Amino acid sequence: MTLLATETPELGSAFTLYDLHSHTTASDGYLTPEALVSRAVEMRVGVLAITDHDTTDGLARAAQAIAAQNLPLHLVNGVEISTLWENHEIHIVGLGIDPSHPAMVDLLALQTSLRIERAQEMGRRLEKARIEGAWEGALRLAQNGAVTRAHFARYLVEIGKCDTIAQVFKKYLAKGKTGYVPPHWCTIEQAIAAIHQSGGQAVVAHPGRYDLSTKWLKRLLAYFAEQGGDAMEVAQCQQGPNERTQLAAFARDYNLLASQGSDFHQPCSWIELGRKLWLPAGVEPVWKDWTQTATITE
Repeated sequence: MTLLATETPELGSAFTLYDLHSHTTASDGYLTPEALVSRAVEMRVGVLAITDHDTTDGLARAAQAIAAQNLPLHLVNGVEISTLWENHEIHIVGLGIDPSHPAMVDLLALQTSLRIERAQEMGRRLEKARIEGAWEGALRLAQNGAVTRAHFARYLVEIGKCDTIAQVFKKYLAKGKTGYVPPHWCTIEQAIAAIHQSGGQAVVAHPGRYDLSTKWLKRLLAYFAEQGGDAMEVAQCQQGPNERTQLAAFARDYNLLASQGSDFHQPCSWIELGRKLWLPAGVEPVWKDWTQTATITE
């Protein structure tokens, strides 16, 4: 497991705060890689994974900022890969990947092509609904990063179609709405294979957010484990009263390691780097075998 890091804090310490799911302007985050690592230090995060959607473009900049400022932060090379399983969009986080490995480069190139095709079709559908310039607006807001539905939502708020991003999704971008385009992502097997070939661990992201019944969530986790998946996210900033305990039980049931992450996109009052991130007793953390290195990737 290769970490991009300074020499402190010590990995494995009981006092190290891990946040293993975050986003930058390389995808749909609001902070640059440089600003994100600075904020992580402010929030007392000791180990941070940057996991942008289907891209690793922010990793080198983040590593350079850590080195240049001698920040007390370990950076884990990560990515969040969009997949399709049983007609559900499931996100698989890769932790500790080599972003230059051919298997990862090839898969993310395919994902980028699929993402652009989908976004352009969203723009066409919104234009037919008399919302002009949506593709161009989303592209501008993405600032050369991966274009996501969140960028379309921001554009529609910008031009006054809705007051909030949540309203945009409900009215225009949710399944069955005017601007919705079904995704055509890679499979879970392809994501796991690329993550493993590039030296990383495969993690089911935010399993409680897929609107799956308990029966279907168990099917997903069983399938993921059968394909060689390594871990699942158990702890997030915002969860129902019993969700963390239930997810921990599933991790044990399917012999999966436990991960935690804020899924940070922007500073706000309810989702913040490192906030409320702790694992229940009885689970094995995904970082249990990680070792410290001082390697900086340019």
